[in-house]
Amino acid sequence: MKFESELISGTLIKRYKRFFVDIKINNINITAHCPNTGSMMGLLKKGNKVWVTKNDNPKRKLKYTLQIIETASSKVGVNTLITNNIFYEALSENKLKFFGKDLTIKREQKFGKNTRFDFFIEKNKKKSFVEVKNVTLLRKKGIAEFPDAETLRGSKHLKELIEASKKGFNIYIVYVVQREDCDYFSIAKDIDKEYAKLLTEAVKKKLKIVCFDCKFTSKGISINKCLKFLKL
Repeated sequence: MKFESELISGTLIKRYKRFFVDIKINNINITAHCPNTGSMMGLLKKGNKVWVTKNDNPKRKLKYTLQIIETASSKVGVNTLITNNIFYEALSENKLKFFGKDLTIKREQKFGKNTRFDFFIEKNKKKSFVEVKNVTLLRKKGIAEFPDAETLRGSKHLKELIEASKKGFNIYIVYVVQREDCDYFSIAKDIDKEYAKLLTEAVKKKLKIVCFDCKFTSKGISINKCLKFLKL
C-alpha cells in the first residue's frame, strides 16, 4: 500500500483533541491530521521521530497527515484509515495463503440494518465476513496487543459477527499489526474486559482469528508474516 506522497520526517511535539498533532519539521512547527482515534498508548512521547505525508489539495485544512511514529524498537504505522487498504492489497494479489486464491471480494458489505463489515469474501460458494483491526500497542517485548482503549465499536462488530455465524457465514477478524518488532499477538484483557469476553464467545461460534505484522519501506506499508495468537 503506497503512501499518498513522499514521507517527510519530523519530531513529535504533542497530540491533542484526538485528530491533531503538533510536529516540528526543519525547525518549523506544523499541525498535522492524526488519523487514529485510539489512545496510541506508548507512542506519544515528546521527541519521538515521526513521518508524515503532505497533500496540497487546497480544500484540505491540514496539509500534513501523520503516518508513522518511531519508538526505540520499531516504526509504528498509526494511520487507521489505510489499514483496510493494506489488507485488501495483499488479499487481492493472492498473497494471503490463509484465504486462498481466486476470491470474490467486496468491501464495506452491508449486514442487517445497521452494520457494514469491512469485507465480504466468497470462494466455491463459501461466504465469509471479515472485520479488520489496526494494532499499534506493545507493552511486553515481542507481543502486540489490541485494543489500546475500550472499544464499543469493536464490541459491536463482534456481536454482529456472531449473528452472521448463526446465519451460516464464515466469520473472521484480522488484526493488522503495523509494527516490525512483534512475533505474537494478544488481547489486552485488562484494558477492555467486555471486548475480551465477546471475542471468547465469538471464537466458540467459529470465529477465526488471523494476525499479521507489516513491513515498511520509504514508499509504503505491506503485510509481512503471520503472528502467533496467544489464546485468551
